[in-house]
Amino acid sequence: MVAGKPALMSPAEEQQERRMVEAARQDPTRFAELYESNFERVYAFVVRRVNDRADAEDVTSEVFHKALANFARFKWQGVPFAAWLIRIARNIIADRAKRVAKESDLGEFDEGAEIVQSTFEEVERQTNLFRLVDQLPEDQRLVIKMRFAGERSIREIAETLGRSEGAVKQLQFRGLQKLRATIGELDG
Repeated sequence: MVAGKPALMSPAEEQQERRMVEAARQDPTRFAELYESNFERVYAFVVRRVNDRADAEDVTSEVFHKALANFARFKWQGVPFAAWLIRIARNIIADRAKRVAKESDLGEFDEGAEIVQSTFEEVERQTNLFRLVDQLPEDQRLVIKMRFAGERSIREIAETLGRSEGAVKQLQFRGLQKLRATIGELDG
């Protein structure tokens, strides 16, 4: 993940995270494990979008508070738990921008509304991209997720998948080519 994007996982990591989610469903005190494994990612995402460190800390805290309060509504959909947390963070940041805009003069409100609109468009774009990636053949999907969402190097992916670096590069190339073609068809 470019910092801030949810890192997608290998099948083993996905299983481990699913177990953590289920454990937290059974025992809410186990939510702390999800907090620990996702805090840095969420904070990095927030701090790049909120200029003040104290505000970034407040937003990050609010993200996990809301996540815990709404944990029963979380449904596993094949994307990392962090994706849900990032969506919560985006919504909190958008709500804050909207609130600041309302408190400012009308000109600043228009600017805040544009920020909110662009944030929602970004969430929608990422959701659509996750869906398209999930439609790729399994090998290509894993490589794309690990490379771009997980921010892993070609070497790390090759080691994880037990493939050569050349094979991983080919899978990445074919996956990206297929995504570009699909996006082109949708936009056209």
